[in-house]
Amino acid sequence: MASSPSASRGSRRGPNTAFRRLRGTLSPGEFAAAVRRSAREIGEQVSCDARYIGRVEAGEIQCPNYAYERVFLHMFPGYSLMDMGFAPRESVRGRAARTQKGALGGDDAPIHPVLLQTEIRTARGHHWRIDCSKIDEESDVLRRAFMTSGSAALATVSFGGPAAGKASAAAPTAASSARRVGDSEAEAVERAVRHIRLLDDRHGADGLYKRAGDSLRAAYELLDAGTHRRAVSDRLHAGAGELAISVGWLAHDSGRFGDARSHYAEALATARVAGDPALEAHAFCNTAFLARDADRPREAVRAAQAGQQAAKHLGSARLLSLLTLREAGGWAGLGDRTACEEALSRAHTLFGSGPSDADPEWMSFFGEAELEGLEAQCWSALGDWGRAAEHARRAVALQDPHFVRNTALFTAELAGDLAAQRRPDEAADAGSRALALLGPVQSTRIRAMLETAAKRLRPFAEERSVAAFLGHLPRTA
Repeated sequence: MASSPSASRGSRRGPNTAFRRLRGTLSPGEFAAAVRRSAREIGEQVSCDARYIGRVEAGEIQCPNYAYERVFLHMFPGYSLMDMGFAPRESVRGRAARTQKGALGGDDAPIHPVLLQTEIRTARGHHWRIDCSKIDEESDVLRRAFMTSGSAALATVSFGGPAAGKASAAAPTAASSARRVGDSEAEAVERAVRHIRLLDDRHGADGLYKRAGDSLRAAYELLDAGTHRRAVSDRLHAGAGELAISVGWLAHDSGRFGDARSHYAEALATARVAGDPALEAHAFCNTAFLARDADRPREAVRAAQAGQQAAKHLGSARLLSLLTLREAGGWAGLGDRTACEEALSRAHTLFGSGPSDADPEWMSFFGEAELEGLEAQCWSALGDWGRAAEHARRAVALQDPHFVRNTALFTAELAGDLAAQRRPDEAADAGSRALALLGPVQSTRIRAMLETAAKRLRPFAEERSVAAFLGHLPRTA
């Protein structure tokens, strides 16, 4: 989870004339007020102002985040985002508009990891399909694309396949005569981050990790190849760091904690070299999450606090809220209820400040549902199963359907909390719903949570609902 703001400014599409027509005769400020009113009608909270409307109309915001999407669709029934002049979400997932000073900006969706191969294929004019079964095929396509991409030939050895031996032998010659890395290569890395995050949101980590790791090695080879332009170098550092976090998350979610720790450390080192506090905050955020799951709660607290220091001047209360929740999780793991409650209170206060243009795109998953889910995990760690189940239930109810993995995660959390309360029928029902969601989702972490629920339910195995749940569990559970 989710994975510093992302990659880069990306290409501009030109003014959004369709959205300008929707504004009609209203001024930008009047239209922004109408957006805020519409948001309140459907229970959303957006910090829309005339500046935001201007950025949309100028084409700076290619796709709104999920909160704005719901508001706009409410305001203009029958219109799609593309009818309003926005780009398809898949084309911008993870893009961040960052200033040269490293501040966060932009307003798109986030998610977690896929394939640099895939991205370069897209950059060369091919069509990319979101289909996990095509990963091996995409790897071969990417290898061929790298062979025609100047200094990117350095990375061909990373992708294996029938031509790998020849690629490896040819790489030094190709690299020595190639031009330096430019905008097209930087954009390919950025698009890799978006596609990886999209696939993770929908399918989970287990089937993606290996190929995403190939992409990461290629990205760092591009970074090592060098560039004459500082702007391109900044984009490559940010993109490679984001890719390292995304691959680290895939390792984390698929139970490869040692690999995840290494990838997060790589991202942190990249952030320090590039002087990128947003990337540093992101790396610490994921490091804290991993430490909690790996039963190193004190490290989780320290990493989360370091992330808050890195993020304090970035202008995103939501980012600080998430980092504070990571700290709360560490305190819960240490059994310090007082410190945990204090951190949860700070996290809620920061979350209540609302979204802003400074929120990084990778955080689009972080809404009220995630806030409730992370709080549920804190109470669970403290053994307060009643409060844990209450917040887990809210998390499931509030979750955006786009985030299939997170819906499965919170439902599995609810099953475990209910089972710990000795409420077998409700727990089995939640467990069965989580299993149904796991059809398209491959997550070792979620399966482990369901195993925990199953162990708590086995004393009630004679009850019909429990027997049905246990009977549908994979044999490994």
